[in-house]
Amino acid sequence: MPYVLASDSRIEKAFQDAIAGNVLSKEEVDAYKTKLLCGLAKLYAARGIVMQIHLSAIRNVNSRMVKSLGPDTGFDAVHDREQSENLAALLDRMESNGNSSLPKTILYSLNHKDYYPMATIMGGFQGNFEKGLKGQELGGIAGKMQLGTSWWYCDHKDGMEEQMRVLANVGILPVFIGMLTDSRSFLSYPRHEYFRRILCNLIGNWVENGEYPADKDKLAKIVKDVSFGNAKKYFDKTF
Repeated sequence: MPYVLASDSRIEKAFQDAIAGNVLSKEEVDAYKTKLLCGLAKLYAARGIVMQIHLSAIRNVNSRMVKSLGPDTGFDAVHDREQSENLAALLDRMESNGNSSLPKTILYSLNHKDYYPMATIMGGFQGNFEKGLKGQELGGIAGKMQLGTSWWYCDHKDGMEEQMRVLANVGILPVFIGMLTDSRSFLSYPRHEYFRRILCNLIGNWVENGEYPADKDKLAKIVKDVSFGNAKKYFDKTF
């Protein structure tokens, strides 16, 4: 059942109440956040900006240590909150919010249990043939909705392989935009080499097992695209 967004007047009242220091209900907070995200999504879509959503993190689990050392000092963890229904409703709201209101989107999760739900939910929003700001056919974007690479606690060999297996099983691995980098840390860049080796090993095992044709030209294109080409095209605002 589609999520029914609160009226603009109710959301505005909730905003003004918050500014005044009043305590809001969870429903009021959720309505405001939903309205804000949908508005931003529409702006992103019009301008060719990619929206990235990171889910399933729980912050500051050890209050004593956080009080002593501060936030972001190693006391965050993997969350197991159920989110499929809300995520599907949010994307549906964005998709229904006027022409081309759902931008290119990457969904990440810190909990590997979310990979199958996220990969299948995003499959329902891959096609959008409305024209964007510059008249481009958004439906022409291969892999408009992306299952983001393994992230944070899943950023290791097993996590990367699991994420790519899920994508290959229920999506299209050759249009995957590959590894992300924490650009605040120069030392994070070796992740890309680590990722490429895991990608090649995973595909190579499929070929050796007879699960994929041993076509070197096609294999080379897949690896090059996932390692670089797809991301270059995906983040190009002219597409």
